[in-house]
Amino acid sequence: MAEMTFHEASRLAHPSSCLNKVVYDSVDLSPAQKGVTTRPGEPFPPYYKPDGPEDTTLVFESRFEHGNLRRAIQIHSFEYDLVLKPDTNTRGHTQWYYFSVQNMRPGVRYKFNIINLLKPNSLYNQGMKPLLYSEKIASDKGLGWHRVGEDICYYQNHIKRKAGFYYTLTFGLDFPHSDDKCYLAYSHPYSYTDLQRYLKSLEEDPKRRNRFRRRPLCQTLAGNTVDLLTITSFNGDPAAMRQRKGIVLSARVHPGETNASWMMKGMLDYLTGPSLDAKILRDNFVFKIVPMLNPDGVINGNHRTHLAGNDLNRQWIDPSKKIHPSIYYTKQMIKRFVEDREVVLYCDLHGHSRKKNIFIYGCDNKDQPLIR
Repeated sequence: MAEMTFHEASRLAHPSSCLNKVVYDSVDLSPAQKGVTTRPGEPFPPYYKPDGPEDTTLVFESRFEHGNLRRAIQIHSFEYDLVLKPDTNTRGHTQWYYFSVQNMRPGVRYKFNIINLLKPNSLYNQGMKPLLYSEKIASDKGLGWHRVGEDICYYQNHIKRKAGFYYTLTFGLDFPHSDDKCYLAYSHPYSYTDLQRYLKSLEEDPKRRNRFRRRPLCQTLAGNTVDLLTITSFNGDPAAMRQRKGIVLSARVHPGETNASWMMKGMLDYLTGPSLDAKILRDNFVFKIVPMLNPDGVINGNHRTHLAGNDLNRQWIDPSKKIHPSIYYTKQMIKRFVEDREVVLYCDLHGHSRKKNIFIYGCDNKDQPLIR
């Protein structure tokens, strides 16, 4: 920590020693990009193109689904300040990052500083490391996302904001290959496309597809479909089915909490699977599942909110049908479900930036404590 603080103080004291060269911006075009048009579905041309083989400047990109990096500023030859994009229609919630780098050199220690984080503490100071996916390592060794980084530190920096100061995550990284494309992320990415591909694979499985039903719950502000799944034993006695109790599961109301989607995938794998315990659950319960409550936020690389800049997890009391459709229609679905049968559990899956392991928050009734 002291070393990082000294390094930052040295930069402030000797600003002329820093390059301060913008090498990537996800919003503003570079001079080379002006006048260049791309067709829908085509990748964007790179913001920065190296001058030649001797140019060691990294090439950044985040303009893909679920990505988040607003700007990259080259400070020294192998050191970069990174600025994250705030959630859509907000000025905050900078935590989720997901971007790619190319033109790296092996045998060189790169230093990355994410300089506009908001939370005063982080698991990065307790051993957590950034995630990396190398296309070459994945191809050669079959190793996907894995934790990397040296000299990791999370600390308050000198940049002022309205309610105090920003925080910096700094880490060093050695890339093993030169001809490679690497991705860095806060946690294991899980995009809306990942979900759609997964649900399609369940529908194409000759056994699993008979254990669940899929239908659209609603459309988001951007026109993306919010899926609703029903899991139970459909070929049972109709009278017995009406007696089954209900369970509601949902996930990913906060788009940056990607671990919620991985937990949801594990639940769906299990509940649609062949085990005897899963069959007992299907025979005795009806599961209503919304696997992704905030597709728009996920697609746009937000951490906390949806396109209108609202935290959807704070809209349950009085959701707007127009502005918060996924919450409104989930609440309507639960209301009808409760009228149809006894619902014994609603579990909404999240992730947490500062707590470890698995834990549960439960609702209470302070006015009538015997009613849960």
